[in-house]
Amino acid sequence: MSPVRGRYTTHDHEHYERPRRRTRPRTKERPSHDDALDGLVVTVDRGRFTLIVGDHIVTAMKSRPLGRKAVVVGDRVRVVGDTSGDDGSLARIVEVHERATVLRRTADDDDPVERIIVANVTQLVLVTALADPEPRPRLLDRALVAAYDARMAPLLCMTKSDLADPEVLLSTYRSLGVPWVVTQRGGDLDALRERLAGHVSVLVGHSGVGKSTLVNALVPDAHREVGHVNAVTGRGRHTSTSAYMLRLPALEGHEGDAGWIVDTPGIRSFGLAHVEPQHLIAAFPDLDEMTEGCPRGCTHGEDEPECGLDEAVAAGEADPDRVTSFRRLLAARTASDH
Repeated sequence: MSPVRGRYTTHDHEHYERPRRRTRPRTKERPSHDDALDGLVVTVDRGRFTLIVGDHIVTAMKSRPLGRKAVVVGDRVRVVGDTSGDDGSLARIVEVHERATVLRRTADDDDPVERIIVANVTQLVLVTALADPEPRPRLLDRALVAAYDARMAPLLCMTKSDLADPEVLLSTYRSLGVPWVVTQRGGDLDALRERLAGHVSVLVGHSGVGKSTLVNALVPDAHREVGHVNAVTGRGRHTSTSAYMLRLPALEGHEGDAGWIVDTPGIRSFGLAHVEPQHLIAAFPDLDEMTEGCPRGCTHGEDEPECGLDEAVAAGEADPDRVTSFRRLLAARTASDH
């Protein structure tokens, strides 16, 4: 050190070398995880995942290399570690297989953040009560748009038919060709079971419509909490707090897979900021064909000039009710669902 004011001179600094930390050389090679097992995510709770791995129910966490990649109910994953399912055991999810379908929604239409509700579902079951609480067609329309956008088969399930006639609601959706089933409290669910067989179905609807009641009837040992409708507001309270996937019991006299269902928390909004008009009309091949001559940028709404749908209706080539119903769905992308 220089004797001048306790400072290093330029000469001294040139000979100074900072000691180097001894660390292992970095590598981009990742473990192959050849011993990983396939698993199915059935529920998610505060960063912990419940999986079905073979015959075991396994608790797992997400491995660090997955980073911010979401893991959701319905995901097919590869898992390593302790997959015994014993108390206190914990495995690690190391890979998420490519998803066949993804059901998304945004909290609001201007919310840029998409939330994945469930993955790898083939059928979206729109559950609505015919009374107590009253149906909310706008919310149903928006959920139906999300189903078409995700390339999922829709199914309208109307509950509490002992309280109101289903024909009023059915008349709204019949022209769209949406399949439907009607149930009543304590009634036979065979028609619904037939529709669920062979599918992975997600049940969507607002609180109080009877989703958890249906789940408990379809899967007797599910023990999903059942809520009640507020007599003042006419709305139900949230009972299911997280999505949960359940295997349906085998159908008597039927061969093949009885299917799976995913119960979801009641929803109060269904933002559709991620849905484009072209994606929606692609779900209606007969109408899509009639829009080939539309001007560039045509949204196919009722106020669009020179829209091919209007020309097809005028020429008697399209069902006016079906076009009107499609445009109602199109308008639901931006209309309030309350």
